[in-house]
Amino acid sequence: MATTTASEDLRARRKAAGLACTRWLYGRKVPASAVLRTLADSAVDDWDGYGSGGEVELLEKEVAELLGKPAAVFVPTGILAQQSVLRVYADRAGTQRVALHGLAHFLHHELNALEEVHHLRIERMTSEPRQPRPDELAAIPGHLAAVALELPLRDGGYVLPTWDELVLFSEACAERGVPLHLDGARLWESTPYLEHSLAEVAELASTVYVSFYKGLGGLSGAALAGPEDIVAEVRRWQRRLGGNPYTIFPYAASARAGLRDVLPLMGDLHQRAVELAAVLQTAGYRAFPEVPHTNSFRVFAPRPVEEIEVAAIRRMEATREYLSYTWQPADVPGWSWIELVVTPDTLQWDVDEVGKAFAELLGE
Repeated sequence: MATTTASEDLRARRKAAGLACTRWLYGRKVPASAVLRTLADSAVDDWDGYGSGGEVELLEKEVAELLGKPAAVFVPTGILAQQSVLRVYADRAGTQRVALHGLAHFLHHELNALEEVHHLRIERMTSEPRQPRPDELAAIPGHLAAVALELPLRDGGYVLPTWDELVLFSEACAERGVPLHLDGARLWESTPYLEHSLAEVAELASTVYVSFYKGLGGLSGAALAGPEDIVAEVRRWQRRLGGNPYTIFPYAASARAGLRDVLPLMGDLHQRAVELAAVLQTAGYRAFPEVPHTNSFRVFAPRPVEEIEVAAIRRMEATREYLSYTWQPADVPGWSWIELVVTPDTLQWDVDEVGKAFAELLGE
């Protein structure tokens, strides 16, 4: 007879409690009714055909303009966009060597696709939870096809370089004659900290990838922006890798809604993240970065994961308020951590109210 473990029981309790919640700190999946309203409000009546025309064409033009690039292509996933552009660079350069951060999304969330599918060779600039430096790039000898920089570095704690550091890194790539690609899955969220526009940030790189379902709250999808010839080659890889279904109209329509409704809020979301990090540290937690670089940061609790997760679920069941995703064990014994992502829903909470709610998880 099959039995369940304590962790499985907790997951089941969390899921049930989450379904019963009526208030969310971090945001939730967009209700189907809202998605249907977005589609009904589409600017055009005709759907795209295999990614050509309709809302997709409007979105690509809008993204290219926002990023100050000659062209852009919309694809269903960021993994597809980024693998494709690095493959294009490698084929052009005649080398399979690409320089990445050791904590890059490429290496931790894509089942080693760069090597297994595209036979690229990975050169790690650093694996520390910070942005790489020009001297670490310089320490990699020989010919490189491309350098990729993730802004922000999610698995490093959503950390960004300063604007001056980013400029110096871009100049180092240019001096070496190697194209710089920005993994900008959360680039929309990065401009308040960098204090420069999207186009000014994108100008420092040859190509830029952006996502639509994270900070912007779209259904799914990504875009790759850059020179027209690079974008044209990425479109060919999109086809080769099966990334242009019959229509991607719903994704494009929801992406444009995110650009219209959520992108203007990025400054407010970052400011609220800074405020929440401060109040949580007063409540006994630790934030990393101590002053968040984006609307997302890590929260560390001085309580074992099995205890704080139970406390979180009990509170959820009692209040029908969803404060966070599942707590994870931290590297320090007896500590736990979560990612806290500030969304438009978070703005509906008072900062002190959030601090009090989190304090209850330590005091139970």
